[in-house]
Amino acid sequence: MSERIERAGPQASPDALTLVAFLGLVVLVAANVVAVRFVSLELPPFWGAGTRFALAALLFAGYAVARRLSLPRGRGLAAALTFGVLQFGVGFALGYWALQEVPAGLASVILASVPLFTLGFAALARLESLTARGVAGALVAILGIALTFGEGAGRDVPVPHLAANVAMAICFALVGVVVKRAPDVPLAMMNAVGMAVGAVILLALSVAVGEPAALPAEPTTWAAQAYLVLPGSIGVFALLLYVLRRWTASGVSYQTVLSPLISIVLAAWLLDEPLTGGLLLGAALVLVGVYIGALAGPRGPAKA
Repeated sequence: MSERIERAGPQASPDALTLVAFLGLVVLVAANVVAVRFVSLELPPFWGAGTRFALAALLFAGYAVARRLSLPRGRGLAAALTFGVLQFGVGFALGYWALQEVPAGLASVILASVPLFTLGFAALARLESLTARGVAGALVAILGIALTFGEGAGRDVPVPHLAANVAMAICFALVGVVVKRAPDVPLAMMNAVGMAVGAVILLALSVAVGEPAALPAEPTTWAAQAYLVLPGSIGVFALLLYVLRRWTASGVSYQTVLSPLISIVLAAWLLDEPLTGGLLLGAALVLVGVYIGALAGPRGPAKA
């Protein structure tokens, strides 16, 4: 995959290469939720996330140096810094903290609302059009999220952790709009800068709240963290930026709709999380809401 992403116009439907990258993103993101849950069972949240992105940033930076890529400037640097703050510094701080208490399957269902948030933000940024269908889909998805909240309360999952999961989804939705409006920045450099900024924020939070700088003791935690650094960070965010430059922001965000279907199965298999009626019904409503609001009906090209 090229280190520089060509600036393609927003497409209503992805081409074959973009679709393959998108499907790879779906699978990796689904496994990420389960891997983060594994890590959060042993490591403190901000320390676990900060070390993950510090290592991934070094790998991206090493590649960027080897390719002699220049550090972005001006609007490009501002976009990379904003990407780092929203995606890694704030979004993953909320997500890792939430996944200390929120089951992986439940968390992935809440993240399925990202396309609706993205559609709303893209409309505000005048990148895409907001329709009555989008509003109707949002209402159905909100009902599904409310059911998952009820399911979480039934499992004695703290409401603040559930709310943090929703706030994480909002941050991820904003990222899609930020990247779509950003000037062309080499993929490796965008990730190197963004992850470095996020790692600094996360590790600063870890120190501020007094988390221990511990190494994993369990082999499963080592394996999960290794997955999160390599395919879970290098693979996911290379694919994410690649696809975002070749498709609409709301189109790319559909990966959070498909990923829960894989995450729920993996969580039931690897973490012994129960498949309850409330979780499945909530997931179905979120999927229906996103389909109505973002997928159904004709989709013209996005506004320039």
